[in-house]
Amino acid sequence: MEEDNEYLAVLDYLYSKSLMLQDTGGFDKVLYFYLIDSLAHIDYTAGILAYNFGSPKNIIGAEYLRWRIDEEKKGDRAKFPGFVNWLREIKPEKFKVLPSLWQMIYDTEDPASYRSFRIVPDPDSKRPLSPDFFFAVIDEFFDTEFLKSLYADASLGTLFTAYCADH
Repeated sequence: MEEDNEYLAVLDYLYSKSLMLQDTGGFDKVLYFYLIDSLAHIDYTAGILAYNFGSPKNIIGAEYLRWRIDEEKKGDRAKFPGFVNWLREIKPEKFKVLPSLWQMIYDTEDPASYRSFRIVPDPDSKRPLSPDFFFAVIDEFFDTEFLKSLYADASLGTLFTAYCADH
């Protein structure tokens, strides 16, 4: 690991964020799962760029990955990718304000994906993601208006409930 590794600053920036001012118990349970899941993907991807792949930090991340794959398939969580695409088609104004990571990963028309738990916006690119990418997506997930929309009775929470009722 390089001493001046710029990805350590990304991790420090992520770890300095807080949900202290939010009542996460009031968030829609599925939306909360995907919020934490996205933060874990950001942490993992920046972590493998900042630390040796064989480091304990990365090995622990791989253990979470096995658990996460099964958890994503449970209950209404399996409907989340469809919900994002439904927003893109039916409520484009709501889709446009979703965190860009959700837009990229779950939009069926975008080639981005999670690969081995890494965030991969362009499968054909072999270049690492820039630290600026991480700073931007971290800020989107900690945006106050976005966090407020995650409550079960808030805009995104009620839209997800309505989507699940119909699908």
